[in-house]
Amino acid sequence: MTVAIVTAIPPAPFPRKGVTKSEKLEYTMLNYTVDAAGIATLEWDYPGKSQNILNEASLRTFVETSRMALADPSVKGLLVCSAKKDFIAGGDLEMLLGATDVKAFHASIVNWNLFTRELEKGGKPVAAALCGTALGGGLELALCCHYRVAADNPKARFGFPEVTLGLLPGAGGTQRTPRLVGMMAAAPLLTEGKRIKAAEALKLGLIHAVVAPGEERAAAKAWLLGDGQGNALQPWDRKGFKIPGGGPNTPAGMQMLMAGNAMLREKTYDNYLAPKHILSCLYEGLSTDLDTGLAIEARYFTHLATGAQAKAMIRSLFFGMQEANKLASRPANLANPVPPQKYSKIGMLGAGMMGAGIAMSTAAAGIDVVLLDTAQEAADKGKDYARKQWTKQVQKGRMTPEAMEGLLGRIHPTASYADLAACELVIEAVFEKREIKADVTRKTEAVIAADAIFASNTSTLPITGLAEASVRPANFIGLHFFSPAEKMPLVEIIVGKATSDATLARAMDYVRAIGKTPIVVNDSRGFYTSRVFGTYVSEGMALLEEGVPPALIDKAGLIAGMPVGPLALADEVSIELVHKIAQQTRADLGAAYVERAADRVAAKMVAELGRLGRKSGAGFYDYPADGPKHLWSGLAEQFPLRVGADGTATISLDEIIERLILVQSVETLRCLEEKVLRAAIDADVGAILGWGYPPFRGGPIGWLHMLGLPQAVTALDRLAAQYGPRFAAPKLLREMAARGERFYPA
Repeated sequence: MTVAIVTAIPPAPFPRKGVTKSEKLEYTMLNYTVDAAGIATLEWDYPGKSQNILNEASLRTFVETSRMALADPSVKGLLVCSAKKDFIAGGDLEMLLGATDVKAFHASIVNWNLFTRELEKGGKPVAAALCGTALGGGLELALCCHYRVAADNPKARFGFPEVTLGLLPGAGGTQRTPRLVGMMAAAPLLTEGKRIKAAEALKLGLIHAVVAPGEERAAAKAWLLGDGQGNALQPWDRKGFKIPGGGPNTPAGMQMLMAGNAMLREKTYDNYLAPKHILSCLYEGLSTDLDTGLAIEARYFTHLATGAQAKAMIRSLFFGMQEANKLASRPANLANPVPPQKYSKIGMLGAGMMGAGIAMSTAAAGIDVVLLDTAQEAADKGKDYARKQWTKQVQKGRMTPEAMEGLLGRIHPTASYADLAACELVIEAVFEKREIKADVTRKTEAVIAADAIFASNTSTLPITGLAEASVRPANFIGLHFFSPAEKMPLVEIIVGKATSDATLARAMDYVRAIGKTPIVVNDSRGFYTSRVFGTYVSEGMALLEEGVPPALIDKAGLIAGMPVGPLALADEVSIELVHKIAQQTRADLGAAYVERAADRVAAKMVAELGRLGRKSGAGFYDYPADGPKHLWSGLAEQFPLRVGADGTATISLDEIIERLILVQSVETLRCLEEKVLRAAIDADVGAILGWGYPPFRGGPIGWLHMLGLPQAVTALDRLAAQYGPRFAAPKLLREMAARGERFYPA
């Protein structure tokens, strides 16, 4: 018997019992068959999508179909599988993003848990045939089956990535996983979002067997008709069951939870709710029976899924990045449509760390790179940098020596501009001086084709000004990479006044080809990322000048969620660079230039004290050869501390954090107001990927969204009154707050 199971999506919460014949047949989710041996196959096949997802419609269909199979006396076992290349990708994030009714959402999770217990205790064996990847809710569904067999698919991954989006596995994952593999093995899967291969999943005990691709269904059926008969019982439903390795109230369990909590606190400063809730689910849920554990998990999951933090992370880290990676902002509807550009060779001017990193990313994408520098020796050093980085991958077993040599063969070091002739795109990453950039622009355009693109990797200099050295400004664009370029995922594409839509489209094609995420911004000094990132460093320097203890400043940055404190970060990017950018900006703006505290601090550190940053071994920190870095003892003399009568800082930790975070939001708003940014979501994606803005805040705009715009205006008014106009709430924010508007839907 073969039946296509179709249901409508009525408003009642799932699951409900029975399928009425009068329902309109709108959605086909499962293909249902019962063979001569009595095996009912429930084949997931979500319509209109490349992967199966879990949402109200698909889950209801699965529930109703499973109940039909369990009630059918001719059915001896249930086989759950997929018609697509993967099993199930996980939950529908659009559904989760829109979940605001706490009671209704919690009820739906409770109902799902009740059904999964029906499936587990229904008396009939249930097996899952996993043809490919099973993540999140997909793997949780498989864990509800009595037997799991996976194909030996090298691309398949198994795990619970929910934590990376501010969620926890809310369909039994925090309860069934440790009951299968033990708390010690389950904790990193759940709290870190690790994705493992089939062999490791088998070793851990998440799956029972791995077979050759295409044989997983036959293997699952064999179990259903053999060992599965009379053996339809989960381990935790068997008499005498004990958690492998011990539960939370055993010495081993207590030690694991204590260490886990300590490490989590050290790593996240308690900023992220999801991993904390996961550990709570382990402790509370595993201290009782499975049904009570599922009820505990449902409450924690509801709190996360309907809360602001997870929604901010889903919006930025999933939907925002997805749109960027799909090139949603690629120019369309042009009079002369631009087909996707296929690159075979690009040129890279400058073989320093940045140029070599870009060359690595390009070669890894199968594109040849001409790596040019002022001398052959300098160009060769750039290729050697790539060799050293890839050698590390070989040593870790992540790359074969042959693959490394193949990639190195795509990088062609040279000192001759003539070698650029066949390049479709040339990127310059030379020193941040207009004269030098103008010189390499002219030399390059003298040899490349008329339709080739010239791109600047400048981090601050306006593209429109740099394009003045070009005889083809329509083909001139900014491609701002981040260091180290071979690892950092973002590329900021800067459109100059003369840059054509065709050039933008082709540049975006290159960014996608090398596996980076692009955001598109309009031209201005510092563009978006450098401009806003700089406010974080500058605010740290302003706090230092005000007499705030430097250790407190940098610790506040870490507690705020930033990857590095502002003073330590200034050392990494070079205090000298901060100073030179200030000098160049002052020269360009003349009387319109407004001096900042950071300018004075950088000038003192560089011009007076010769402390340039980490590269010179001396900045805000000292970098001894025989030990770890530490704050320079001379800071107290150069920037005297201002403390209260009790000897403590005159500013609270909370206010330091508020300043370090909100100063970034204010500058981001100005970029939106000035049309440098094209969309709020670009700001949030760019901040998280570009300089490590805390994902739990959703981005500089996402954080204002979480605070509430009226509350943000109030906070900025208070800070502006105390610290100056850099905190003044932009007109855009005031007007939106007054109208009750939001940057993103509620």
